[in-house]
Amino acid sequence: MTRARTTVPPGGGRQPGKPAPQQTGRGSIVRAAGSMAIATLVSRITGFLWKVMLTAAVGLGAVNDSFTVANTLPNIVFELLIGGVLASVVVPLLVRAQDDPDGGEAYTQRLLTVGMTLLAVGTVIAVALAPLFTKLYVDGSTGKANPDLVTAFGYLLLPEIFFYGLFALLTAILNAKHIFGPTAWAPVVNNLVVMLTIGVYAIVPGEISLNPVKMGDAKLLVLGIGVTSGIVVQSLMLLPALRRIGFRFRWNWGFDKRLKEFGGLALWILGYVAVSQIGWVISTRVLTAGAPGGASIYSNAWLLFQLPYGVIGVSLLTAIMPRLSRAAADGDDRKLIGDLSYASRLSAVILVPISAVLTVTGTSIGVVLFSWGNSDVSQATRLGDSLAVSAFGLLPYALVMLQLRVFYAMKDARTPTLIMIVMTAVKVPLLYMCEAMLAPEHVVIGVMMVNSLSYVVGAVLGQVWLWVRLGHLKTKRVVGVTLFSVFAGGLGVAAGLGIAKLLGAILPEAAAPRAVMSLIIEGIVAGVVSFGVLAALKVEELKPATAKITRLIRRR
Repeated sequence: MTRARTTVPPGGGRQPGKPAPQQTGRGSIVRAAGSMAIATLVSRITGFLWKVMLTAAVGLGAVNDSFTVANTLPNIVFELLIGGVLASVVVPLLVRAQDDPDGGEAYTQRLLTVGMTLLAVGTVIAVALAPLFTKLYVDGSTGKANPDLVTAFGYLLLPEIFFYGLFALLTAILNAKHIFGPTAWAPVVNNLVVMLTIGVYAIVPGEISLNPVKMGDAKLLVLGIGVTSGIVVQSLMLLPALRRIGFRFRWNWGFDKRLKEFGGLALWILGYVAVSQIGWVISTRVLTAGAPGGASIYSNAWLLFQLPYGVIGVSLLTAIMPRLSRAAADGDDRKLIGDLSYASRLSAVILVPISAVLTVTGTSIGVVLFSWGNSDVSQATRLGDSLAVSAFGLLPYALVMLQLRVFYAMKDARTPTLIMIVMTAVKVPLLYMCEAMLAPEHVVIGVMMVNSLSYVVGAVLGQVWLWVRLGHLKTKRVVGVTLFSVFAGGLGVAAGLGIAKLLGAILPEAAAPRAVMSLIIEGIVAGVVSFGVLAALKVEELKPATAKITRLIRRR
């Protein structure tokens, strides 16, 4: 059963004589995603560097757990306020507004005015409610994070909410104009500011006091204010790009009936975020009630898990979102389905082999990155194990994010919320089972696996729902490419584990050198076998990547 769609004449209903918004082909999508992937890779690497620096400076104990929980609060509140809306529906709405006589300028000004006002009010309220957020996310009776320290960090970090929102709004304006570079590189500057902050933190004398927690503690102020400053700088980095496209912000309180449509979509997306936060609240409480370091281990493992998606998936989605939005606005189901299928297949051939590499090398990655300074090798090993057992969820996670963009491009915010309800209903009982059935030191491993399982459920539901909504999704081709990728990844895992067994007796006993050698050798074997099998099978979707690598080799 398919939904009836109105046939749209050439031009998509745009005014006669009005130039069509910029269109990009699949080659342009790959090029745009490739350039963003470089920036995103640098961003993720520098992001991991400051995480490693922080772990080396404070370890994986109560201080790191407290900072980690507090550092997630601005993101959570931002998502609940407007973050999910900005990431999901603003680009489609701005693309549709480009058909206005003024190119959508007035609509953009009104949207920015409303968004900034909501963010400012929400930020003030959130800072005032910092102690309540702590009680919600940290179980003071059994938790390893220090509630008073979480609150103190919260006062310093929650002002980030406004600047997260400002960055998202300005990013949407630029992306709707097919400008992606500045938004991809700005987080790199943020990470550099945070790295500088941690460097200052390391040389400031003394330690953060836990009993009692002192708001005037020099190290506490340096870390809190410095990390917030990074988000401020990240937002301001977009202003020159906006000036280059001729955008000048002006307060515009005029009413636009489409803001009512924006509000309707926003309510469903806020519901989506609220439901997802139920899972996050329970995850956090389960983690902080387990062995020390659970919250920070989970946070770092989740960042490592997201690295391939952040480099490949986010870049691809950012480049393809304007195309999806234009196809949906024009009622062109054929083009919408084609872009969805192409992005799904590209994700499979790239992310499944990477999942294979992470499965084989996850433990070594944890030890190599997080066993320095004040860190403990056993905790770093737990972090790596968490990454390895959850790596299978990388492609489902990317597919869920892609499917959400398609629903939002069609101005359907209800379906993603219903899918998230099902995902959370599956996730919550499993989280409690982790707490009840696993040893405290293994709880974080269980939580990471449960996350991946919930995304498998979400990806299947999303595909079925889109099939009901749009009809034929070129599913046979997507499934075929995915199965080829899983087959290749399985052979990569087998090869990696086989070489690990052979190397077991000859690698050094010391944890760090052993992990470095394992990471290099086993990672190369698993990656070469996985991608090599795909190349031998002549999977077409691998050609853009292999062609680019071939060109680089020839240049040398």
